[in-house]
Amino acid sequence: MTIPDRTIQEAKRQRLFLLLCGIFLTNALIAEIIGGKIFSVETLLGIAPAQLPIGGQKLDFNMTAGVISWPVVFITSDIINEYFGRKGVKRISYLTSALIVYTFMIIYAATQLPPAQFWLDLNNTDSHGNTFNINDAFSKIFNQGLGIMIGSITAFLLGQLLDILVFNWLRRKTGGRFIWLRATGSTMFSQLIDSFVVIGIAFYVFGNWDLKLVFSVGTINYLYKGVVAILLTPLLYVAHYFIDNYLGKEYAEELSHHAAQE
Repeated sequence: MTIPDRTIQEAKRQRLFLLLCGIFLTNALIAEIIGGKIFSVETLLGIAPAQLPIGGQKLDFNMTAGVISWPVVFITSDIINEYFGRKGVKRISYLTSALIVYTFMIIYAATQLPPAQFWLDLNNTDSHGNTFNINDAFSKIFNQGLGIMIGSITAFLLGQLLDILVFNWLRRKTGGRFIWLRATGSTMFSQLIDSFVVIGIAFYVFGNWDLKLVFSVGTINYLYKGVVAILLTPLLYVAHYFIDNYLGKEYAEELSHHAAQE
Protein backbone atom coordinates (compact mmCIF):
# COMPACT_ATOMS: atom_id res chain seq x y z
CA MET A 1 0.00 0.00 0.00
CA THR A 2 1.38 3.40 -0.97
CA ILE A 3 1.74 6.28 1.48
CA PRO A 4 -0.99 8.37 -0.25
CA ASP A 5 -3.42 5.42 0.02
CA ARG A 6 -2.64 5.02 3.74
CA THR A 7 -3.10 8.77 4.26
CA ILE A 8 -6.51 8.64 2.59
CA GLN A 9 -7.54 5.69 4.75
CA GLU A 10 -6.41 7.42 7.93
CA ALA A 11 -8.41 10.50 6.94
CA LYS A 12 -11.48 8.32 6.41
CA ARG A 13 -10.88 6.66 9.78
CA GLN A 14 -10.76 10.03 11.53
CA ARG A 15 -13.92 11.24 9.78
CA LEU A 16 -15.69 8.01 10.74
CA PHE A 17 -14.65 8.38 14.39
CA LEU A 18 -15.81 12.01 14.41
CA LEU A 19 -19.19 11.04 12.92
CA LEU A 20 -19.74 8.18 15.36
CA CYS A 21 -18.75 10.34 18.33
CA GLY A 22 -21.12 13.07 17.17
CA ILE A 23 -24.00 10.58 16.92
CA PHE A 24 -23.14 9.08 20.32
CA LEU A 25 -22.80 12.42 22.10
CA THR A 26 -25.88 14.02 20.54
CA ASN A 27 -28.21 11.13 21.35
CA ALA A 28 -26.89 10.79 24.92
CA LEU A 29 -27.49 14.50 25.58
CA ILE A 30 -30.95 14.38 23.99
CA ALA A 31 -31.88 11.41 26.17
CA GLU A 32 -30.85 13.30 29.31
CA ILE A 33 -32.77 16.44 28.33
CA ILE A 34 -36.04 14.73 27.38
CA GLY A 35 -35.75 12.06 30.09
CA GLY A 36 -38.02 13.95 32.47
CA LYS A 37 -41.13 13.00 30.50
CA ILE A 38 -42.75 9.65 31.28
CA PHE A 39 -45.03 8.16 28.62
CA SER A 40 -47.35 5.17 28.45
CA VAL A 41 -46.32 2.54 25.92
CA GLU A 42 -49.77 0.95 26.05
CA THR A 43 -51.51 4.24 25.26
CA LEU A 44 -49.07 4.86 22.40
CA LEU A 45 -49.90 1.44 20.91
CA GLY A 46 -53.60 1.72 21.69
CA ILE A 47 -53.70 -1.40 23.86
CA ALA A 48 -54.86 -2.17 27.40
CA PRO A 49 -52.46 -1.62 30.33
CA ALA A 50 -50.10 -4.59 30.78
CA GLN A 51 -50.55 -4.89 34.57
CA LEU A 52 -47.53 -7.18 34.87
CA PRO A 53 -47.24 -8.77 38.35
CA ILE A 54 -43.69 -7.86 39.38
CA GLY A 55 -42.37 -7.42 42.90
CA GLY A 56 -45.81 -7.72 44.45
CA GLN A 57 -47.18 -4.93 42.25
CA LYS A 58 -48.95 -4.74 38.90
CA LEU A 59 -46.97 -2.51 36.61
CA ASP A 60 -47.64 -0.98 33.22
CA PHE A 61 -45.04 -0.08 30.61
CA ASN A 62 -44.40 3.52 31.56
CA MET A 63 -41.12 4.69 30.09
CA THR A 64 -38.95 7.77 30.13
CA ALA A 65 -38.90 9.62 26.79
CA GLY A 66 -35.13 9.13 26.84
CA VAL A 67 -35.65 5.60 25.50
CA ILE A 68 -36.22 7.18 22.07
CA SER A 69 -32.55 7.95 21.58
CA TRP A 70 -30.76 5.59 24.01
CA PRO A 71 -30.86 2.64 21.58
CA VAL A 72 -28.80 4.72 19.15
CA VAL A 73 -26.23 5.20 21.93
CA PHE A 74 -26.06 1.42 22.46
CA ILE A 75 -25.47 0.71 18.78
CA THR A 76 -22.97 3.52 18.28
CA SER A 77 -21.02 2.44 21.36
CA ASP A 78 -20.67 -1.10 19.98
CA ILE A 79 -19.59 0.18 16.55
CA ILE A 80 -16.95 2.46 18.09
CA ASN A 81 -15.73 -0.45 20.19
CA GLU A 82 -15.57 -2.68 17.11
CA TYR A 83 -13.36 -0.35 15.05
CA PHE A 84 -11.64 1.87 17.63
CA GLY A 85 -11.41 -0.38 20.68
CA ARG A 86 -12.05 0.24 24.34
CA LYS A 87 -9.92 3.39 24.36
CA GLY A 88 -12.16 4.98 21.76
CA VAL A 89 -15.33 4.18 23.72
CA LYS A 90 -13.82 5.35 27.01
CA ARG A 91 -12.78 8.69 25.52
CA ILE A 92 -16.23 9.51 24.16
CA SER A 93 -17.93 8.17 27.32
CA TYR A 94 -15.86 10.41 29.62
CA LEU A 95 -16.37 13.40 27.32
CA THR A 96 -20.12 12.76 27.16
CA SER A 97 -20.36 12.50 30.95
CA ALA A 98 -18.55 15.82 31.38
CA LEU A 99 -20.80 17.50 28.82
CA ILE A 100 -23.93 16.09 30.48
CA VAL A 101 -22.83 17.71 33.75
CA TYR A 102 -22.11 20.94 31.89
CA THR A 103 -25.55 20.76 30.22
CA PHE A 104 -27.30 20.36 33.56
CA MET A 105 -25.37 23.32 34.97
CA ILE A 106 -26.38 25.58 32.07
CA ILE A 107 -29.99 24.41 32.24
CA TYR A 108 -30.09 25.10 35.98
CA ALA A 109 -28.66 28.58 35.40
CA ALA A 110 -31.31 29.21 32.73
CA THR A 111 -34.13 28.27 35.12
CA GLN A 112 -32.85 30.84 37.62
CA LEU A 113 -33.02 33.74 35.15
CA PRO A 114 -35.92 36.17 35.81
CA PRO A 115 -38.61 35.78 33.11
CA ALA A 116 -39.63 38.72 30.90
CA GLN A 117 -43.16 39.89 31.70
CA PHE A 118 -44.29 39.95 28.05
CA TRP A 119 -43.19 36.31 27.70
CA LEU A 120 -45.32 35.37 30.72
CA ASP A 121 -48.27 37.36 29.36
CA LEU A 122 -48.11 35.88 25.87
CA ASN A 123 -48.04 32.35 27.27
CA ASN A 124 -50.41 32.68 30.22
CA THR A 125 -52.94 30.02 29.14
CA ASP A 126 -52.60 26.42 28.04
CA SER A 127 -54.26 24.77 25.03
CA HIS A 128 -57.49 24.38 27.05
CA GLY A 129 -57.64 28.01 28.18
CA ASN A 130 -56.52 27.29 31.75
CA THR A 131 -54.26 29.74 33.57
CA PHE A 132 -50.66 28.77 32.93
CA ASN A 133 -47.28 29.98 34.19
CA ILE A 134 -44.77 29.11 31.48
CA ASN A 135 -41.78 29.96 33.68
CA ASP A 136 -42.88 27.48 36.34
CA ALA A 137 -43.41 24.86 33.64
CA PHE A 138 -39.98 25.59 32.14
CA SER A 139 -38.30 25.16 35.52
CA LYS A 140 -40.33 22.05 36.38
CA ILE A 141 -39.43 20.33 33.11
CA PHE A 142 -35.75 21.21 32.91
CA ASN A 143 -34.77 21.03 36.58
CA GLN A 144 -34.12 17.30 36.75
CA GLY A 145 -32.73 17.53 40.25
CA LEU A 146 -29.39 16.62 41.78
CA GLY A 147 -30.39 13.02 42.43
CA ILE A 148 -31.41 12.32 38.84
CA MET A 149 -28.25 13.97 37.50
CA ILE A 150 -25.96 11.94 39.80
CA GLY A 151 -27.92 8.78 39.07
CA SER A 152 -27.78 9.35 35.32
CA ILE A 153 -24.06 10.08 35.22
CA THR A 154 -23.18 7.15 37.50
CA ALA A 155 -25.37 4.71 35.60
CA PHE A 156 -24.12 5.96 32.23
CA LEU A 157 -20.44 5.62 33.09
CA LEU A 158 -20.84 2.31 34.89
CA GLY A 159 -22.97 0.92 32.08
CA GLN A 160 -20.48 2.03 29.41
CA LEU A 161 -17.46 0.61 31.23
CA LEU A 162 -19.23 -2.72 31.78
CA ASP A 163 -20.33 -2.77 28.15
CA ILE A 164 -16.71 -2.28 27.06
CA LEU A 165 -15.44 -5.10 29.30
CA VAL A 166 -18.10 -7.62 28.27
CA PHE A 167 -17.91 -6.66 24.57
CA ASN A 168 -14.16 -7.22 24.42
CA TRP A 169 -14.30 -10.39 26.53
CA LEU A 170 -16.88 -11.88 24.14
CA ARG A 171 -14.85 -10.78 21.12
CA ARG A 172 -11.75 -12.56 22.44
CA LYS A 173 -13.75 -15.69 23.27
CA THR A 174 -15.40 -15.85 19.82
CA GLY A 175 -12.31 -14.88 17.84
CA GLY A 176 -14.01 -11.91 16.22
CA ARG A 177 -17.03 -13.92 15.02
CA PHE A 178 -20.67 -13.53 16.04
CA ILE A 179 -21.12 -9.74 16.01
CA TRP A 180 -24.66 -10.22 17.31
CA LEU A 181 -23.42 -12.09 20.40
CA ARG A 182 -20.86 -9.56 21.60
CA ALA A 183 -23.08 -6.56 20.80
CA THR A 184 -26.32 -7.89 22.27
CA GLY A 185 -24.62 -9.73 25.13
CA SER A 186 -22.66 -6.69 26.29
CA THR A 187 -25.72 -4.46 26.06
CA MET A 188 -27.94 -6.90 27.96
CA PHE A 189 -25.40 -7.18 30.78
CA SER A 190 -24.52 -3.48 31.05
CA GLN A 191 -28.15 -2.36 30.93
CA LEU A 192 -29.08 -4.79 33.69
CA ILE A 193 -26.84 -2.72 35.95
CA ASP A 194 -27.78 0.62 34.41
CA SER A 195 -31.54 0.06 34.76
CA PHE A 196 -31.33 -0.30 38.53
CA VAL A 197 -28.46 2.08 39.34
CA VAL A 198 -30.06 5.20 37.84
CA ILE A 199 -33.41 4.57 39.56
CA GLY A 200 -31.82 3.48 42.83
CA ILE A 201 -29.66 6.58 43.16
CA ALA A 202 -32.21 9.08 41.85
CA PHE A 203 -35.32 7.84 43.65
CA TYR A 204 -34.13 5.66 46.55
CA VAL A 205 -30.96 7.43 47.74
CA PHE A 206 -32.17 10.96 46.90
CA GLY A 207 -35.91 10.32 46.74
CA ASN A 208 -38.67 8.57 48.65
CA TRP A 209 -39.03 5.28 46.75
CA ASP A 210 -38.72 1.97 48.57
CA LEU A 211 -36.58 -0.90 47.27
CA LYS A 212 -39.63 -2.83 46.06
CA LEU A 213 -40.63 0.02 43.75
CA VAL A 214 -37.03 0.45 42.55
CA PHE A 215 -36.89 -3.25 41.69
CA SER A 216 -40.27 -3.21 39.96
CA VAL A 217 -39.68 -0.15 37.76
CA GLY A 218 -36.07 -1.17 37.09
CA THR A 219 -37.28 -4.56 35.87
CA ILE A 220 -39.76 -2.97 33.45
CA ASN A 221 -37.04 -0.70 32.07
CA TYR A 222 -34.65 -3.61 31.65
CA LEU A 223 -37.24 -5.73 29.85
CA TYR A 224 -37.73 -2.91 27.36
CA LYS A 225 -33.99 -2.38 26.83
CA GLY A 226 -33.44 -6.10 26.36
CA VAL A 227 -36.13 -6.35 23.69
CA VAL A 228 -34.80 -3.28 21.89
CA ALA A 229 -31.21 -4.60 21.99
CA ILE A 230 -32.35 -7.81 20.29
CA LEU A 231 -34.54 -6.06 17.71
CA LEU A 232 -31.80 -3.62 16.72
CA THR A 233 -29.14 -6.30 16.18
CA PRO A 234 -29.65 -6.40 12.37
CA LEU A 235 -28.74 -2.69 12.22
CA LEU A 236 -25.25 -3.59 13.43
CA TYR A 237 -24.72 -5.75 10.38
CA VAL A 238 -26.01 -2.97 8.13
CA ALA A 239 -23.62 -0.49 9.79
CA HIS A 240 -20.71 -2.92 9.41
CA TYR A 241 -21.51 -3.36 5.71
CA PHE A 242 -21.42 0.38 4.97
CA ILE A 243 -18.36 1.05 7.15
CA ASP A 244 -16.42 -1.82 5.56
CA ASN A 245 -17.25 -0.44 2.12
CA TYR A 246 -16.32 3.09 3.17
CA LEU A 247 -12.97 2.16 4.72
CA GLY A 248 -12.20 -0.77 2.48
CA LYS A 249 -12.69 -4.36 3.62
CA GLU A 250 -9.01 -5.03 4.28
CA TYR A 251 -8.42 -1.82 6.25
CA ALA A 252 -11.67 -2.25 8.22
CA GLU A 253 -10.60 -5.75 9.26
CA GLU A 254 -7.20 -4.38 10.24
CA LEU A 255 -8.84 -1.77 12.47
CA SER A 256 -11.14 -4.34 14.04
CA HIS A 257 -8.23 -6.70 14.72
CA HIS A 258 -6.17 -3.89 16.27
CA ALA A 259 -9.13 -2.82 18.41
CA ALA A 260 -9.54 -6.38 19.69
CA GLN A 261 -5.88 -6.46 20.78
CA GLU A 262 -6.11 -3.38 23.02
